[in-house]
Amino acid sequence: MVSLNYLLRFIEEDAPFGDVTSEAVIPEGTKARAVVIARQSGVIAGIEEAKALFEHFGVNVDAKKRDGEEVEKGDVILELRGDARKILLVERTALNVMGRMSGIATEVRNLVKKVRAVNPKVRVAGTRKTLLKPIDKRAILIGGGEMHRFSLSDAVLIKDNHLALVPLEEAVRRAREFSVYKVVEVEVERVEDALKAARAGADVVMLDNMTPEQIEAVLEALRREGLREAVKIEVSGGVTPENIGEYAGLDVDVISLGYLTHSVRNFDVSLEIVERL
Repeated sequence: MVSLNYLLRFIEEDAPFGDVTSEAVIPEGTKARAVVIARQSGVIAGIEEAKALFEHFGVNVDAKKRDGEEVEKGDVILELRGDARKILLVERTALNVMGRMSGIATEVRNLVKKVRAVNPKVRVAGTRKTLLKPIDKRAILIGGGEMHRFSLSDAVLIKDNHLALVPLEEAVRRAREFSVYKVVEVEVERVEDALKAARAGADVVMLDNMTPEQIEAVLEALRREGLREAVKIEVSGGVTPENIGEYAGLDVDVISLGYLTHSVRNFDVSLEIVERL
């Protein structure tokens, strides 16, 4: 679960001086029962985060579904009992977290199914194209995908801007000398650079913005030199839900997509007060 302290920052941002509407309108001490409902079908995520937020404010939570479970429109996700003001204080933050995480998890699950139908060994991964990493990365995992790097501290990823300053072979060598524990990945756009990276000892070669035909040329070149099994091949850039199956049909290991997080489509969930207790 994403840490409670991280989640509480959203509450602080949303209600820096309290929820003036609820405090003005709802009598102090009013108790209520409420439900959170799915307004569409898909993969639900963020239940643990929403539960932690409501419980922090003293609301009793009965989770009817689990993170990663597929739900249908109209399904009850959570049942809440407690102080009505507290329920409404947390409402929008909890729904925002669940909506975003469920949107990501649903899309990841859809793409994983597409890819596995073509090539069961290929993994689907997200990227760092987000400012809400704890939430988004966990949603990717719930959907069945891979996180890729969580942060710049996790692994070495040598990109074009690094290579504008340091030659590829030297960059790989320096990365190897820097740490024996860090995976070394190199982003390339040409067959020659993919070969250089593999020869230099990279663990992963990322083929950036290449067509399936260009990727096949890289794979064939690696096979000719006996290097294909020495590296993992990641495909990134230009991949969409419409063409991901074509990329999955190649002899690659990972397909990563930034759009899973930078263009997430929110999953529709709502909270309804059912009765005053």
